[in-house]
Amino acid sequence: MAYTQSLAQVKDRLQIHSILARQCLAEFLGVFVLTLLIQGTLAQAVTSGGTKGNFFIMFLASSLGVRLAIYISGNVSGAHLNPAFSLVMCLLGCLPWVKFPIYSLVQLLSAFCASGAVYALYHDALQNYTGGNLTVTGPKETASIFVTYPAPYLSLSNGFLDQVLGTWMLTVGILAILDARNKGVPARVEPVVVGLLILAIRLSMGASCGFPINPAWDLDPRLFTYMAGWGPEVFSAGNGWW
Repeated sequence: MAYTQSLAQVKDRLQIHSILARQCLAEFLGVFVLTLLIQGTLAQAVTSGGTKGNFFIMFLASSLGVRLAIYISGNVSGAHLNPAFSLVMCLLGCLPWVKFPIYSLVQLLSAFCASGAVYALYHDALQNYTGGNLTVTGPKETASIFVTYPAPYLSLSNGFLDQVLGTWMLTVGILAILDARNKGVPARVEPVVVGLLILAIRLSMGASCGFPINPAWDLDPRLFTYMAGWGPEVFSAGNGWW
């Protein structure tokens, strides 16, 4: 009896009682898992010269990653996983504005940490594939593992349209899935349907920019590659494995 009480006391002391802290932890874990799976799939494909992955496999991994991330964080933070979506939730009155910078910062920090984890996991593969020469362009470039780059032919205006339309499709799709006034999605199946939405958007809009509609997937991973040895070109290069 005393042992059970002691365990209960330890559990109570270790439990995070702050709702905001739990929400931040949920967002961190969700973005971390999502980024880890997406970048891990890319790392496997790139460092194997395309023999252990292709575009469809990468798109499928992102779909499954979103699904898992929602299951991890959905009931705690709402599984925003994206500063752009957090902004939409604020505009719709579903998230207090005071939480927007906090959610965004946590999401960005998580993506940075996940990039570091992928780099550590595939360090030897990267060294073997590149011979230790980490580049952003060229036949052995590896920066696109962590960050998406526009195709060489893409203009600024077309890239802007690509991102606006992709983000719009993602937001409208998620809101439609979650709207109880629509036909509705069976309980606990929403993450699966959102994952399929991601897959559909990536298959139809992923060629020009690589689908970087989440600032958390782009800004901090780009900063990580700059710090990890790819250099300042990560902020200016216009092509990659995509």
